[in-house]
Amino acid sequence: MRIGLIGAGFMGHGMAANLLKHGHAVTVLGHRNRAPVEDLVAKGAKEAAHHQALADGSDIIILCVSAAEVVDQNMAALTPHMRRGQIILDAGTTDPATTRIHASKLKPLGVAYADIPLTGGPEQAAQGELGVLCGAEPETFEAIEPLLKCFATTIRHFGPPGTGHTAKLISNYLVTGMAALVADSFAAARAANLDWRDLYEVMLNGSGNSGVLRKMVAPALDGDLDGYRFAIANAAKDIGYYANLAEHMGRKGPLVEAVVDCYAQALAKGAGTRNVSNLLDPSLDPVS
Repeated sequence: MRIGLIGAGFMGHGMAANLLKHGHAVTVLGHRNRAPVEDLVAKGAKEAAHHQALADGSDIIILCVSAAEVVDQNMAALTPHMRRGQIILDAGTTDPATTRIHASKLKPLGVAYADIPLTGGPEQAAQGELGVLCGAEPETFEAIEPLLKCFATTIRHFGPPGTGHTAKLISNYLVTGMAALVADSFAAARAANLDWRDLYEVMLNGSGNSGVLRKMVAPALDGDLDGYRFAIANAAKDIGYYANLAEHMGRKGPLVEAVVDCYAQALAKGAGTRNVSNLLDPSLDPVS
């Protein structure tokens, strides 16, 4: 199958590499970050100079970009060149309302749109062990499921377009909330003059043991605050989308506001490009 990719970053690169391993023809849209594009070309991918070339040479196009406005920009460039039977897959974490709008606009053209946000990180992308939370019409899901298995081991279909992104925002609310809580808990331990290593090792035997705890704290014990490789700016973006979703559902309570405020304060201190495990840094403690 001919696959187009927009967004050959940490996640997109691993996905594309696995698609190539499974025998698919991959075309990647060129961008300023040349290293992942050139690596994929070395593995057998082609590079497209613009959106029209990508659309002309692809049956399925995967968007792996950062935010709803970036999705909108790429769809504006792609849509004039789309043809009946093509499928767009949005692998980013974005606003479900945006997903539903694009699906509705493309349907009269005979083009399907599905959301396939991911669980896992760059390592899982490289190993083909991601999770996929899919929102798609049943016939579209049936068509894309074999493709998704090239880079994912856990695939769940939640319903029509938009439901995958809804599920992902709920999942990311849990994760971003846990990261904020881990950071605040260890800030409290610092204030109480408790040894972090002793506290962490005991926590591993209790219900607080989690992937978030281990990714954030274990490296930090040796001075590495980049154990959890997810930018604070991206976390703030995701929790912002979730807050909008929660408000629409009548569920925007004080806990949501607290998580939003945690990341907003980190952004205000200029920490957007730093990873979420940097919330353990005393300089980002919102109550210090």
